[in-house]
Amino acid sequence: MKLIRHVIRFFVAAIVLLLIAAIVPGFQLNHFWSAFFAAIVIALFCWALEKIFGEDISPYARGVIGFFVSAAVIYLTQFFINGMKVSLVGALMAALVIGIVDLFVPIKGKFKASAE
Repeated sequence: MKLIRHVIRFFVAAIVLLLIAAIVPGFQLNHFWSAFFAAIVIALFCWALEKIFGEDISPYARGVIGFFVSAAVIYLTQFFINGMKVSLVGALMAALVIGIVDLFVPIKGKFKASAE
């Protein structure tokens, strides 16, 4: 069941990346599968960064550092995915759009249950 949840998250992330490609200049994806594999690569980059630097460096962390890390991850992903081209400005704009989307539809739970 957990595998299905991850696959669904990657499909949703791919759709978000395709929408970003439609509205952000300097951000191009050729087809759905490029977006799907880009979502996987972005998730792997984020996981590796969190393991090395802790959760505060994550692109999902709030603040300027998270924003620039998100833009860097998006920019670097293009070197691993055929059919994806991103300029520096496109990566910054995509990180901004993803940040705005994350405000309304968070990927991770913002509230944790407190032990009482």
